[in-house]
Amino acid sequence: MTGIETGAVAGVLMLGLMALRVHIAMAMMIAGVVGYIWMAGPSPLLSYMKTAAWARYSIYDLSVVPLFLLMGQFATHGGLSKALFRAGNTLIGHWRGGMAMAAVGACAGFGAICGSSLATAATMGQVALPELRNHKYSGRLATAAIAAGGTLGILIPPSVPLVIYAILTEQNIAKLFMAAVIPGIIAMVGYMVVIGIIARVDPTAAPRGERASFAEKLKAIAETWPVMLIFIAVIGGIYGGFFTPTEAASIGTLATAFVAWRSGGLSKRGFLECVYGTSQATAMIFLILLGADIMNVFLALTQMPAELAKWVVGLGLSPLLVLLVILIIYLILGCIMDSLSMIMLTIPIFFPIIMGMDFWGLDPESKAIWFGILSLMVVEIGLITPPVGLNVFIISSMAKDTSMKDTFIGIIPFLASDVLRIALIVFVPSIALIALKL
Repeated sequence: MTGIETGAVAGVLMLGLMALRVHIAMAMMIAGVVGYIWMAGPSPLLSYMKTAAWARYSIYDLSVVPLFLLMGQFATHGGLSKALFRAGNTLIGHWRGGMAMAAVGACAGFGAICGSSLATAATMGQVALPELRNHKYSGRLATAAIAAGGTLGILIPPSVPLVIYAILTEQNIAKLFMAAVIPGIIAMVGYMVVIGIIARVDPTAAPRGERASFAEKLKAIAETWPVMLIFIAVIGGIYGGFFTPTEAASIGTLATAFVAWRSGGLSKRGFLECVYGTSQATAMIFLILLGADIMNVFLALTQMPAELAKWVVGLGLSPLLVLLVILIIYLILGCIMDSLSMIMLTIPIFFPIIMGMDFWGLDPESKAIWFGILSLMVVEIGLITPPVGLNVFIISSMAKDTSMKDTFIGIIPFLASDVLRIALIVFVPSIALIALKL
């Protein structure tokens, strides 16, 4: 068999194991081990395996993952999500649909110090969902807005999937973080526009709130200063060259822990919960990384990525057509796979194909960063599409009076906003790259 055929068989084996509910990390590991033995025998595999874990986990840049996860845990316990939602609601809650817009804005703000979509959705669901329902927002709009807003947790930096992408493709983490800021803001504004349109089409779904006084607005904004300060310190410090990403993550974690402690949300038990939650998430991510490494070293042995890239380029297809196919594959995979697994499984295959084609005359670094942002945006859609829309599952578990079917129906306008944003970044890549030139 050719390399592409051997890799395809291993891919089918992996997907079959996943269909049997084998964990994604173990599915990749088993498929990689079987394929490696098929190609080279057990002895070379054992020789590789004895150093595989050390080679992966000793990478210095990877230490930002548990730090950003711990930062998000501290932010959750520190009540920062409540301050963000309260500030947004005070400023625009009197608009029709303003409270739902405030929830989306709070998701964006919380994502700036969290880096996890699931944590953002879960935290904001606890804070905003009861308020939205108390103010007579429709269950469909309330749950859909928070589930969609939660996806901003992995788009607005710091973002754990972006860190993984940077490590896999050997790109600069700081530049990827900066490139994600403007698309993240566009996503937030797009979701707010969707809410505004829904509120005008169906006024009963999103009633107006009470107008706050100027003094109340100032007080609410003042309460959000820790979030602004931490975001500026982390992202500004990285991009300004004052800190490495790991150093910035350490500073941000300490600052968030201090804020959580001052607010009274970081008791001894709360601290232990933060450490446990971080350890659990880190172990899951690192195990997936190891499984992806074994799968990818097998694919490298088959030379499938290189052969596939050469074959696609040799077809003479339009680069935009190839990109469209890749994005559609991401959308399909997003229906059955989590975002991190998708990135680790597909980037070693798709990245060489993209780098071998010309897109708008972009240089290699700009092309790699642009594709990273595009990949992240498409992966983010998978968090709110059936049947494995993890954000929707989280929000639905909190909204007992709204069916999951209703939430998925409510998500459709937000998905339309996502598609328009992806098309904008595809055809105007400078939107994702302009922050690098500032």
